[in-house]
Amino acid sequence: MPIVSTFFGIVIRMYFDDHGVPHFHADYQGEQASFDFSGRLIAGGIRSKTARKLIREWERLRASELSENWELAK
Repeated sequence: MPIVSTFFGIVIRMYFDDHGVPHFHADYQGEQASFDFSGRLIAGGIRSKTARKLIREWERLRASELSENWELAK
């Protein structure tokens, strides 16, 4: 799965030809979670509030790019 971004120990990935609602995957300190393009947790879990806040902010700043990449990956 290609890495889209890495920051503060958080790794963001997107699968090619993924299914379900548009989303991305985040890994942080061995924990994995999926977030929709509104920054809401849809699967898994990351316990760190700070990491979740950074992920939501990252998503907010890149929402249009994520949507474009989702369409291209399909």
